[in-house]
Amino acid sequence: MQPEIANRNPAWRQKLMDYNRRVGTVPMVVEGKLTRMVGLTLEAVGCQAPIGGRCMVATPEGSDIEAEVVGFAGDKLFLMPTGNLQGLVPNARVVPTNTSCVAHVGNALLGRIIDGAGRPLDGKGAIQTEATTSLTGRQINPLLRHPISEPLDVGVRAINSLLTVGRGQRMGLFAGSGVGKSVLLGMMTRYTNADVIVVGLIGERGREVKEFVQNILGEDDLRRAVVVATPADDPPLMRMHGAMQATAIAEYFRDQGLNVLLLMDSLTRYAQAQREIALAIGEPPATKGYPPSVFAKIPQLVERAGNGEEGGGSITAFYTILAEGDDQNDPIADAARAILDGHIVLSRQLAESGHYPAIDIEASISRVMPEITELDQQRRAQAFKKLYSLYEQNRDLINVGAYQPGSNPQIDEAIDYNPRLMGFLQQNMHESVNYDQSMTQISELMSRHV
Repeated sequence: MQPEIANRNPAWRQKLMDYNRRVGTVPMVVEGKLTRMVGLTLEAVGCQAPIGGRCMVATPEGSDIEAEVVGFAGDKLFLMPTGNLQGLVPNARVVPTNTSCVAHVGNALLGRIIDGAGRPLDGKGAIQTEATTSLTGRQINPLLRHPISEPLDVGVRAINSLLTVGRGQRMGLFAGSGVGKSVLLGMMTRYTNADVIVVGLIGERGREVKEFVQNILGEDDLRRAVVVATPADDPPLMRMHGAMQATAIAEYFRDQGLNVLLLMDSLTRYAQAQREIALAIGEPPATKGYPPSVFAKIPQLVERAGNGEEGGGSITAFYTILAEGDDQNDPIADAARAILDGHIVLSRQLAESGHYPAIDIEASISRVMPEITELDQQRRAQAFKKLYSLYEQNRDLINVGAYQPGSNPQIDEAIDYNPRLMGFLQQNMHESVNYDQSMTQISELMSRHV
């Protein structure tokens, strides 16, 4: 059927032609109209577009608002805007563009700060990228992925020695508010051995974007980094696109054979954005207010990271998960823990006592550590955790003086070692301890136990 494209308005016809010329598509659409707006959700009738397709919605001022199809019911399309809705009126024209969201990728992104749509935020002008790729990425046959076989130096002694991370691993960083997750992310950003760093700041406070770039990342590390920032005041769809954009950029550099470090802060905000969209289009809540689609979206995003096919590069990913009220059984935290290759838990009690990084060694684990470390290192780590845990289990008795020295030789040894264990776990944010140094130090500390 021959389509009609805003044929009653020459200005709109030209505007749509310019848009499609810019994105490289040919318009094959029929104009519809806006019938309803509930919250941030728009309902349109009279036009057809696929899930993920883009539409242009007209305003009386002559400007246009881009929106994405997120659902449909009968002859209605549910649209979610990617920008400000100011100026929309009932019965506004809605014209599908026959396009979907893509990520513009290339080496020109290095050193740049962009939003969820790939637009520059740093005032350095347009970005001349080399190619485009789908925001949803491509699925890799799990049997073709290169296995995780070598440790990655992250520059943090406690992680290198006790929670060794493998190149291509996906780790969760579980933390409540104000316990030092941004500082720990900054340390790993500066000290990790990676060719390219991709940082996704998703749904966090706007002021943190500049602080992260200037104070944590720094000018030198920014040269090998790409920062994707979608603050909390962005529409939920743009926040989701920010996470997908960061992952797509990391995939591009991985496919070039490079080792990529992907830091996403936070996976929880990504899930909350999907919850806002799903509830707005009528999906029923299931677990503590989260619709089922949220728990389907998390693995779809996380599984895109990791090692590529044999001979390719890798994406080592760290996702922060906000434990609301320090509840480690929060639905998002529980779902992320199940799909990730390990988790690092930050303790508020340690943070409040001035212990940084505030890593709870007992609650943290790296699932690939047995495959990428020597047996001696595993024994040292086990001995360390045993002494640490034994002291923690008897802390109250020791502090109130109820424990009598000599009653239990193992507890006596744990008390003797505790100051050295705590000192080993602490590290200044401006101090880097590489992998070899970490191995040497834990070997000296636990020499009597291996």
